[in-house]
Amino acid sequence: MATLNISQSGQAAKGQARTRKPVPAVDLTAMVDLAFLLITFFMLTTSLSKYQAMDVAKPVIDIPDQPYPASRTVTLILGKDNHILWYKGELEKTVPQQTSFKQIGSVLNQNKKQIAGIYKNDPAKFMIVIIKPTEQSNYKNFVDVLDEMKIADVKSHMIDDKGLLDLEHSYLIKNQM
Repeated sequence: MATLNISQSGQAAKGQARTRKPVPAVDLTAMVDLAFLLITFFMLTTSLSKYQAMDVAKPVIDIPDQPYPASRTVTLILGKDNHILWYKGELEKTVPQQTSFKQIGSVLNQNKKQIAGIYKNDPAKFMIVIIKPTEQSNYKNFVDVLDEMKIADVKSHMIDDKGLLDLEHSYLIKNQM
């Protein structure tokens, strides 16, 4: 451990009745070595936090576009100011509805139950969600929607970042999104 070094010249000087007490000095070399050993040990044995990543697989470009059944399709269009425009089926046959990120989980669950009810809970007939981020949406909103897909246990979702239809664009302008 540490050693205490005391000087040996503690004799009284002439004319003084008392002798001075020497000031002890502590050698901390061994303590510094021990501290560095402990720091090194804890740095080497600590496991660093792992990144939690979500798999996002975009389709290969060579695969031709497949028709998706409109009766099982829900489209989410991410707009500005944390708003989502969504519709079920074909846009020409329905009116898009606006919702927020707080309510998108209930929208997905409701549509999932409706589609399961139409197809009598056939496991091969599951809901397909198409996510369309716009230039006004931000990355946080996109990640939040992907999290909601995982929470709602949506079996199939697709990201379409280049296919905003003219009618969808006009609805976005109309709703100021």
